[in-house]
Amino acid sequence: MRNLGALSVRTEKELLIATKQFAAESKLRSWLELFVTLGLLVATLLLAVSEHYWFVRLGSSLVAGLLIVRLFIFYHDFQHGAILSGSGVARLLMDTYGLLVLSPPSVWNRSHDHHHKHNSKDLLSSMGSFPTMNTAQYRSANAIDRTAYYWSRHPLTIAFGYLTIFMAGMCIRAIHQNCRLHKDAILALVLHIAIAVTLGYWGIDKLLFGMTLPLTVACGVGSYLFYAQHNFPGCHLEAREDWTHASAALKSSSYLKMSGLMNWFTGNIGYHHIHHLNAKIPFYRLPEAMAALPELQKPASITLGMRDIAACFRSNVWDVDAKKLISFRQAKPC
Repeated sequence: MRNLGALSVRTEKELLIATKQFAAESKLRSWLELFVTLGLLVATLLLAVSEHYWFVRLGSSLVAGLLIVRLFIFYHDFQHGAILSGSGVARLLMDTYGLLVLSPPSVWNRSHDHHHKHNSKDLLSSMGSFPTMNTAQYRSANAIDRTAYYWSRHPLTIAFGYLTIFMAGMCIRAIHQNCRLHKDAILALVLHIAIAVTLGYWGIDKLLFGMTLPLTVACGVGSYLFYAQHNFPGCHLEAREDWTHASAALKSSSYLKMSGLMNWFTGNIGYHHIHHLNAKIPFYRLPEAMAALPELQKPASITLGMRDIAACFRSNVWDVDAKKLISFRQAKPC
């Protein structure tokens, strides 16, 4: 196994073994964090559909959207087996959550497992990831394929991930591809429509503040986080024959620096290079792992600043010769 660079004091295999000490949860902490998050989400949603002043409901609705993002990390970690594994109550809660946020468990597990096994290897695959063309593929693609690729990465597509990525991608497309395998996607859409109709009957403002706005915020933030974690300046994609799990984790996954508050709302998902190295590490132990292991402390870093967001959205096509992601303009045929 190869060494990971100048900072590394371990081989890849040794580093993977070293991370195992952090892949142990405190069930008490997991349950406590889960119920605190659930309690806050229920409280903010109730306030959002109340009869308070509109600006109070608006603020509560926006916070509810961020809490949905945090709760998604519990769902995400549970599906990885990192927290609350084997609990029937947790399974019921997490599967219900997945249905309510248009991320049916069958679709999420299949696509996300594929993503972890093929991160930065299977570039053109859209299963669990944003597909990536290299310069030769982009320049030789026909106009339809090139346009589709352009829009798959467009800021508007990601900002409206509620409709484009979650509703259309994780539910409607999954049903179209294999209705029998993804029956829970049908259930997710039926539940979604039923809740929307109920809230709309109660009042359009209830639908807006209690469902549409929180999910727009949550899905937009979640879609961008996932995009930026694998499409950023400094991202390195290995040729298939040179691909290794550890190298893909540390070189093809970003470290997204955020404030303590945003780290809380996003469940430390910014420590994405560590998560890809060992998906069994609970989200609340990721900072601990980074602090303890020198090899994890110098990843490619980005922030939520506008300059870095713009740079991520310019990271569109893999230049094999320059070994970096370049913009659509740079990738155009000469």
